[in-house]
Amino acid sequence: MISVNGGAFYIDTQSPGDLSPSERIVPSIFSLLQIQNYVKSRYRYRTLCSVVLQPDRASTCSESVSKPMLEQHQHSGMDPSLYTAPPEVRGMTCLDKEVFSQTVIVPALRVPKEVLNKLVKSLKKVALQRPGIRRVVEVEGSDDDRLLLLDPASVSSPGSFSDAEAEALQSFGIPQELQRYELRLTYDNLKSEEVLRAVLPEGQDVTSGFSRVGHIAHMNLREHQLPYRNLIGQVIMDKNPGVTCVVNKTNTIDSAYRNFKMEVMAGEENMVAKVRENGVTYEFDFSRVYWNPRLSTEHERVVALLKRGDTVLDVFAGVGPFAIPAARRGCTVLANDLNPESHRWLQHNCKLNKVERKVTTFNLDGRAFIHGPLKQQLPVMMKGTACVHVVMNLPALALEFLDAFRGLLDQGLSCDVNLPQVHCYGFSKEDDPQKDVVERASASLGFSLEGLCSVHLVRNVAPNKEMMCVSFTIPKEVLFSRESTQTEAIEEPAPKRQRCEATTN
Repeated sequence: MISVNGGAFYIDTQSPGDLSPSERIVPSIFSLLQIQNYVKSRYRYRTLCSVVLQPDRASTCSESVSKPMLEQHQHSGMDPSLYTAPPEVRGMTCLDKEVFSQTVIVPALRVPKEVLNKLVKSLKKVALQRPGIRRVVEVEGSDDDRLLLLDPASVSSPGSFSDAEAEALQSFGIPQELQRYELRLTYDNLKSEEVLRAVLPEGQDVTSGFSRVGHIAHMNLREHQLPYRNLIGQVIMDKNPGVTCVVNKTNTIDSAYRNFKMEVMAGEENMVAKVRENGVTYEFDFSRVYWNPRLSTEHERVVALLKRGDTVLDVFAGVGPFAIPAARRGCTVLANDLNPESHRWLQHNCKLNKVERKVTTFNLDGRAFIHGPLKQQLPVMMKGTACVHVVMNLPALALEFLDAFRGLLDQGLSCDVNLPQVHCYGFSKEDDPQKDVVERASASLGFSLEGLCSVHLVRNVAPNKEMMCVSFTIPKEVLFSRESTQTEAIEEPAPKRQRCEATTN
């Protein structure tokens, strides 16, 4: 019998005299459903009371199933974190996988085979999930039952199940009786963060994140992690299928060629990567060109603005993440990059994606491209009805290049023209990055863009550093200004040899 009085539950399984006073009262923190689940036998009920009201009696409980769970609370091996690395791995710089092996205790439910699949679906949130570990194991001496291994971080006692999970167990006739299972964990069953947290000095940041570029994992290690770089590289390669090379950036991006020096931490030294982004395949030497997998959404956003027949003038094209999708969309593209390696891979990728007839490539400084090919072809483009888009994705410097449009065209062409739209990128560390990039773009153009542009937050690059894109139509007052742009403006360093080549040979 169960009754409520004064915020406490009174439970009588057989007769009041059969239970001790402490066993007859369970604090109201237990829900009625939990009590009903526990009070299926006097023995299991007494075990519950012993744990809740008389912890000192826990070690004397005779309930064979509950005893292992009580031992868990006494740190008998069922640690909620599941894995605690042996102390000898701390400070390891050369990976020894065998040292990580250990046996742990996990909770398990004994389940008849005929209901196993359905029950696993109901308990998927608490079932054990480990690389290389089967969560369903055989029961010794039984062909009819299996053990379902549970995550000790989620299930520490029979009362850990949610109402929905307890209801599922009841509907399948499965008692909430947790069993003890010895599980052998090896290095292969650990996550990369677990391994690195165990190895690196206690209290220091653990880096397990990276950018993936084809078969290459690119990391930015901090100073205190450098002594462990080879081990970190090996762990990243082991835990991420398909990664065969792990590199660490050793300096900041060069603003001219937009690449950086890197060292191989683990694996092969093959830097030629093959990636697929938004349905387009690219190949390039990652060590000699710029590629950022975090910009795929931005590439897609801008390309979605284009229509068949539009013209795209890509001032800092790289290996083609704007130019090639634009050509595939039916646009005519003029793509330029100062870096000879980027230019070479741009041409390669145009052929790889069969758009070489739609893309004309240039290997020029950005300002020289604006004053040369862009200036020469822009008047004809502007007389048409199709849109003209200028993409300037060099966020470290592109805003300063906008002054190249001042007085770019002859004033006699200023009537009835289709003015080009510019999408210019920049970094900002200001509290109001939107206001900052608009002010800088306005200063470079010599014309206020306030109310005449849109600004898009591309991504957070670092704490207090945002990448922004400001889009606007070039004002007539700028494009046909009498002011000459032949000033000592910022330029990209000129390469040893400049060339302008069309891929339409």
